[in-house]
Amino acid sequence: MRWRQGRRSSNVEDRRGEKSPGGGGGMGGLGNLLALAPFLLRSKKGWLILLALGALYYFGGNLFSGMPSTESPSLGPDAQTAPGTEGAGADDEVAQFVAVVLADTEDTWGGIFQQAGSQYTPPKLVLYTDAVRSACGLSSAAVGPFYCPGDQKVYLDLSFMNELKKLGAPGDFAFAYVIAHEVGHHVQNLQGISEKVQQARMQADKVTSNRLSVMLELQADCYAGVWAFYAHRDRNMLEPGDIEEGLRAAAAVGDDHLQRRAGRAVSPDAFTHGSAEQRAYWFNQGFSTGDVNKCNTFAALSGQ
Repeated sequence: MRWRQGRRSSNVEDRRGEKSPGGGGGMGGLGNLLALAPFLLRSKKGWLILLALGALYYFGGNLFSGMPSTESPSLGPDAQTAPGTEGAGADDEVAQFVAVVLADTEDTWGGIFQQAGSQYTPPKLVLYTDAVRSACGLSSAAVGPFYCPGDQKVYLDLSFMNELKKLGAPGDFAFAYVIAHEVGHHVQNLQGISEKVQQARMQADKVTSNRLSVMLELQADCYAGVWAFYAHRDRNMLEPGDIEEGLRAAAAVGDDHLQRRAGRAVSPDAFTHGSAEQRAYWFNQGFSTGDVNKCNTFAALSGQ
C-alpha cells in the first residue's frame, strides 16, 4: 500500500504498555457477566439486564477468535521506516500504518455520509497489549480485533498482524482490511443496523441467531470493500496485489477455514462470521461496486 504520506488520524488511543486490567480470568467480558449473574437473576428486571449485557458481549464485532502472538509485527522485509519514526521499533511503524488507514476510513465514510445528508462520527481506535477493558467488558488479545458498540471504539492488539501471517494472509493491505472491517461495524452501529440485529438475535434460536450474526459480519466485509474502492479510486493508495491480499485475508478468517484449522468438522449452523467463500465474495462486492447499497447481506441471504 502507498500509505506513508497519508494523513494520520488523531482518533488513535494508545494503551500499549499499560498494566493488563485484572479480573475475568482471561475470559473477557464473559467473566464479568458471570460475576454479575447471581445478583441480576434475583428479579425479572435483573433477567432483562443480564440478557441485554449478554447480547452486547456476544454481539461484539470481533473478526475471529485466535491465539495471540508475542512476536513484534512487521509490515514486511522490504518495509522502510515511516516518516518521523526513525529508530522506532516495528510496533511503532505498524501503529503509524494503523493511524493512516483509520484516517482514510474517516475520509471515505465522511464523504459517503455527507452525500447521504448526514454527518459521520468516526470511532476511536484503541491500541493495547494482551488485554483491555472496554464498555463490552474485559477482553484478551485472543478474541482478535473487535468493535464495542457500547463505547464506539475499535480495539486492536498489533500482534494480530502475525496471526494473519500464520493463517496465510500476510501483507499490509490484509491488515488494513481488518481495520476497515471493524470500522464497518461502527458504520452499522451509526446506521442503527447493529441494534436491530441485536434485538432480533435475543429473540431467536441459536441457529437463527448465528445466521443473523453472519449477515452482520458479511456486511462489515462489504463495507471494508467499499472503503478499499475509494482508497484506490480517490487516493491511489492500493498497489498491485493489494486486493488479492484482502481477499486472502477475508477467506483466511472464514468460519469453515478456522474450524478446519482447529481440527473440527465444518458446521455451517455454527458459523457466526461466514464461510471463506462468503467473506471474500462480499469484500469483493464492496470493492467492485463502491456502493453501500450493494451491501445488503440481510436481503441477499435471508432466503438461504
